Order: sequence, then structure tokens, then C-alpha cells
Amino acid sequence: MEADFVIVGAGSAGCAMAYRLSEAGASVLVIEHGGSDAGPFIRMPGALSYPMNMPLYDWGFRSEPEPHLAGRRLATPRGKVIGGSSSINGMVYVRGHACDYETWADMGADGWSYADVLPYFRRMETWHDGGHGGDPDWRGSDGPLHISRGKRDNPLTRAFVEAGHQAGYQLTDDYNGEKQEGFGPMEATIWQGRRWSAAEAYLKPALKRPNCDLIRAFARRVVIEDGRATGVEVKRGGKTEVIAARREVILAASSINSPKLLMLSGIGPAAHLNEHGIPLVADRAGVGQNLQDHLELYIQMTATQPVSLFKYWNLFGKAWVGARWLFTKTGPGASNQFESAGFIRSRAGIRYPDIQFHFLPIAVRYDGKAAAEGHGFQAHVGPMRSKSRGAVTLASSDPDDAPKIAFNYMSHADDWRDFRACIRLTREIFAQEAFKPFAGHEIQPGDAVQSDAELDGFIREHAESAYHPCGTARMGRANDPMAVVDPQCRVIGVEGLRLADSSVFPQITNGNLNGPSILVGEKAADHILGRAPLAPANEQPWIHPDWETAQR
Repeated sequence: MEADFVIVGAGSAGCAMAYRLSEAGASVLVIEHGGSDAGPFIRMPGALSYPMNMPLYDWGFRSEPEPHLAGRRLATPRGKVIGGSSSINGMVYVRGHACDYETWADMGADGWSYADVLPYFRRMETWHDGGHGGDPDWRGSDGPLHISRGKRDNPLTRAFVEAGHQAGYQLTDDYNGEKQEGFGPMEATIWQGRRWSAAEAYLKPALKRPNCDLIRAFARRVVIEDGRATGVEVKRGGKTEVIAARREVILAASSINSPKLLMLSGIGPAAHLNEHGIPLVADRAGVGQNLQDHLELYIQMTATQPVSLFKYWNLFGKAWVGARWLFTKTGPGASNQFESAGFIRSRAGIRYPDIQFHFLPIAVRYDGKAAAEGHGFQAHVGPMRSKSRGAVTLASSDPDDAPKIAFNYMSHADDWRDFRACIRLTREIFAQEAFKPFAGHEIQPGDAVQSDAELDGFIREHAESAYHPCGTARMGRANDPMAVVDPQCRVIGVEGLRLADSSVFPQITNGNLNGPSILVGEKAADHILGRAPLAPANEQPWIHPDWETAQR
């Protein structure tokens, strides 16, 4: 078994690269440990809470006990299925803010500024605005990835945007276009009532070509000979074998498994590898470091009118939603129900939004457990640019052992200040006139939780991951001792080896990470093929003119 390019991981970036490399005529083998994405739990957008809680589709990772979150071990879902995490995520599509990519370039990711990446976002998208407005000049119209908007026909969903405006914040027709800041419609990787994962958009079309194939196997390590990656050692059918790469090996196994594979292959911090008896190939101190994520809270309210999705929260209701979707691909099951969004700045002096809202017209957790019986609604809210950093390290030299994941959440004092602001600003929005016909009492945190100490206690006990881990093999210049890949996604110190997934993010982006992860695969493919990058864009994003002195 051999090919020009061997890609480890059929996730967001891996699928994009398989599509682009095979499109160019190269032979491609994709290694994926997970199985098929067939079945309603993945395909039906409204069933999103199921696959990320199913061992069939999820690696089942958990963090180490988090010292600043009462020692809790937080779930860290990663897709173990065709499409990777794009097949089990909430399908929310966010490019990130233009300033995110300016920061990447400032941190040494040369050629990854906003002007550089915007053409790739346009190349990958087919955008369906749903009649909500927005400027098509900022969006793509013929890419593999379908981006759509929900109907927003629930009155709570519309009330959230109006309440944000009443509280003094901006409105935006398209947070993925010129203006991220503000309240407006949320976008999703949903098309014709189905989840449109990276597998649907990229991998399945690529597999129809004679030069692209998929191998279901467990990757154990990269084979490196005389400083060059020559293949991947895998376990398949109970046997260990090597899949050879004639040109390059490309890791796209997630921000958890990609650094694990690097370290198992002898690439990483020398002392840590020596601790586990792994021969050193390249001493790269940054492998596994710089781990970042978004934390969020659910601010929940009861609803005084029966307008929430709770009416479907019973056996008969779920059966009706499922049957309607199965036969018509319409109804509540055809939406992820995250149909309104908000991006705001927490205070004056913040140049671009640092808080994100997902609004949901029911009070429920990702694990499917309702917080209270009856109608309600909630906002998922959290800071976008935490200063806390964690690490992914090896538990042992055995590839079958899961790595240790320590996010070190809330280890920076600013995180507590920012989270308190999230709660108080959400309460202010829910108190606006637009919610007066619907809002009852606060379910959580609850009216009794008001002081800084009380809010901190709630944060400590209830903050959850938004499932956006990244940064564990960050991109930078070759002379940067903490960089793992250079701006062309080449692993520094090893020939013939690249890494392209959310691991390479120098800093986490503003919002959900599936879009930026696909972007990395799209742009990396051009670097791998030796093509000139797409011409930089000239569009200038909107920045609040009074950001230095005004919060809204």
C-alpha cells in the first residue's frame, strides 16, 4: 500500500486536502480509524447532541482534573468517524474575525493574514444567504462546502437579535462577511436539511476518483528514515503494517491526536520523549504545548409561553420530528436550532469582539439533559480569547493509550473577569423589552447568584468546553523554538512531513473552529502542491470606529 501522499485523519482539514490533492492528479491514501457516517444521528441536524456522546463516533477523550474548575474532568469530544469532528459537531459555521488572522501573521504565520486567507474561504464556500441579506462579494458561490441559514421562524430566536439591538449593540447581516460584530443570523454547514460535513463536501467526491482511496486503520506512528518521513505504521485487522508515502506524509488527526503521533514518532520535547523511552528524531519543544479552547456557560430562562422546542421533548415529539425529517428532510430536525448569533466586545478598549453567543430556543445541555421541566431558552456564552494555556502529553509510549489532556482552564485572572462580564451582559440582554412577552425566571445561574464570588462559584462548577481545542503544533517561523510547523505546514526538522489541522493555529479564532480547520486544509493543499497561493484580497473588514472609548 503506497501513494504519493498519505493523509492521517479524515476530518475537516484531511478531507479538504484529499479533495484538492487528488483533483491535481496526485495519488492519495487517507487513513481513518473511525467508521461510516451513515445513519440519522449524524445526518439529521436536529440530532446533534447524540453522535458526540456515542463511543461509535467519538474518541471519548476527557481532560485531566482541572484545578481551577473544582477538579472536574471535562469531556473533549473528537470525531472518530468519516468527516471527523465535522460529523459530530454543532454545524455552526464561523470564519473567525479578520483580526485573528492578522494576529497569526504577527506571530510568525507569514502568508496567513486575513488578506491571504479570505480568497480560500471564498474558494471553499457555496453560500446560501436565505434572504437575510449580506454582501455576496465577501462570500463564495461555487465551493464544495454548503453554508446555509435556518428559517428563524421561532419568536424566541428573533427576540434574541432584537434584544441585543435594544441593549445598544450592533446588528450584522453577515458575521462571516465584512462585519462580525453584532447580532444577526447564524450560519451552519447544513444543506437541503442534512449535515454537510467535510466528508460530504470533500472526501466522498474525492473517493469517486481513481487516484484517491480510504483505508480504515489505526495510525501508530510516522516512519522516519534518515530524517525523512517515508510512511505511516498502522494497525489493521489485528496486524501491523506500513503504508508508504512516495512524496509526503500529512498529519490531520486533530489537535489531540496529531501531537500525540508526532511524539510517538520521536518529534517533540526531548525530555518528555526520553521519559517514555522514545528515540529522539527532532527536538521540538512546542509539540503538544499551547493548547487552547473556548469555555462557555448556559444562561437559561424559563419561558412564559409555550413557544420553545420543549414541546418536542418527549417520546412522541421526538418520533414526529424524526419521521418528518426522515421522509421530507424538513421540520425541526432539519436545523441545528442555533439560528441567531451575537459577537460583542466585553468593554471599551477591546478592538474586536471577545464574546460569542449561540442562542437556543430550549433550555437543555449538549448531553441532551434538560435543566428544568417546561418551556425555556438559553444563550451559550463565553470569552473568545482566553489567556490560559494547556498541553497534550503522552501517557505512555503505547500508541493504544489515550494522551493526557490538561487545558489548565481559568488559570489566568482575566478569564474570571471576562466570564463574569459574559453572565452580566447576557442578563442585561434577556431583560430587554423584546423578551418581556416570553421571559420568566432565571433557571441558571439563578437570581441569588449576583456577587463576584457567587458568579465565580457558578463558573467553577458549570463552565463547559465548547469543544474547540487547537494550537498544539503551532505555526511559526523556522527559527521560533516553540513553532512546530512553518508557514507552509512543514514539520520543522523532518523532511517529507506536514501537519495541517487545528493544531497549527497560533491563536484560537473568534468562534467555532470547523470553518478555519477546513481553511487550513484548503490552503495547505496549495503549499503541498507547490502552487502559488491565491492572490490576496483587498476587502477591509468593519471595526467599530469608537472601539477605544465605547463598548457598544
